Amino acid sequence: MRICARWDTTRTIPPVSERTGKAPDGTAYLLAGPEDARPVVLIHGLGLCRQLWDAHLPGLTAHNHVIAYDLYGHGESAPPPATASLTVYAQQIADLLDHLGVAKAALVGFSIGGMINRRFALDHPDRLTALAILNSPHDRGSEAQAQVEARAAFVRADGPMATLDAALERWFTPHFRAANPETMATIRAWREAVDPESYAQAAWVLANGVRELIRPSPGITLPTLVMTCTEDSGSTSAMSHAIAAEIVGAETLIVPGLRHLGLMEDPVAFTDPVLSFLERTVR
Repeated sequence: MRICARWDTTRTIPPVSERTGKAPDGTAYLLAGPEDARPVVLIHGLGLCRQLWDAHLPGLTAHNHVIAYDLYGHGESAPPPATASLTVYAQQIADLLDHLGVAKAALVGFSIGGMINRRFALDHPDRLTALAILNSPHDRGSEAQAQVEARAAFVRADGPMATLDAALERWFTPHFRAANPETMATIRAWREAVDPESYAQAAWVLANGVRELIRPSPGITLPTLVMTCTEDSGSTSAMSHAIAAEIVGAETLIVPGLRHLGLMEDPVAFTDPVLSFLERTVR
């Protein structure tokens, strides 16, 4: 069994009442917070796992029923039942909600998770109450698109760990990387736990899935919050504004000074706006 290591900084976080389980399709999940509260699904990014959200759980679970799960082939979840695609990942959420008896939920997705929740909004709009799209890519332009596709091909040839060192430089500020070697080690352990074939397929989805999300018709009309960080080179401020411009009434928030994994570097900068957004938009 693949083990998704705990993020070390949780040692200083108050304990949250949790229950774990596994759905019939092999999806591993965690439930936390009052069962009669607003359901909120948390979707992690490529090569990570549900423990990405550990530092956010104390804030999120006070008034929400949180469902955090591992993408197919990540953490403790089984590989995908078919070739990975945004539709397959969106159906994973729908099946998980069915398993848990949840009719509707708000979806908070990071990176590829922010692509998956947009696909879910298009495929299952009646099962969604709100979207939070965090540090997620959109139309990259031809040059950047070619670079991302080249990285995905490199992973297919050389394995999930081949691109990690360069990724850590893109994901965290230099000071945070130097001051937090234990966090870097935890992310390395998360990446090592991913099924290699599942990772290669997910990397290709991350590279190519944005094409089906640009100016969709019909569009998304649900309450939406789009966030990124000023120094995120892969999910830029311009991309976040473009995503929001394609969703009626969407809000945009740009966090200064952080890179792609700003939600690990400064969890409160993300938890507080997401909580405020959910309180204002979902009853």
